[in-house]
Amino acid sequence: MKLVILDRDGVINQDSSQFIKNPDEWIAISGSLEAIALLNQSGFKVAVATNQSGISRGLFDMATLNAIHDKMHHALASYGGRIDAIFYCPHAADEHCHCRKPEAGMIEEIGKRFSVDLTGVPAVGDALRDLQAFANAGCQPILVRTGKGETTLAASLTHADKALPANTWICADLAEAVQKILEMDD
Repeated sequence: MKLVILDRDGVINQDSSQFIKNPDEWIAISGSLEAIALLNQSGFKVAVATNQSGISRGLFDMATLNAIHDKMHHALASYGGRIDAIFYCPHAADEHCHCRKPEAGMIEEIGKRFSVDLTGVPAVGDALRDLQAFANAGCQPILVRTGKGETTLAASLTHADKALPANTWICADLAEAVQKILEMDD
């Protein structure tokens, strides 16, 4: 089975420093939904791995998170696309859980759920913590320049402690990342 793992905010939809707290704030990044549909049409399963500390911070509840994801699913369906599973960490950084990126627990759980060896599985994120979690799980990290991507890239070039994992691919957006994934799959 072919699998791609995606971060949500900043990769599929626009990000916000104030969190995506309701369905109205979930706005797809241009080309992202078509890119996911193309992955589906090319035989890939798509899983989302997203930190959602807004839950533990009391900014929104599970019903709201589900409503946000329902909006994403409906928007994708209009392009003939789907997300096969959504994994999320509801914890704040100070809770030190194993599922919150940059820890690899959530990514490893995706591998178990799909019975897939994660070695080389393409995984797309816009933040260093995404890329670190992906690399620690054995995935192929891919940085998109949308969301926090430009800031992540700039910091990696000026701060040794913020260096990107080895062999990270850098793409303009999810559409470009998917094109590269499909080229590598041929």
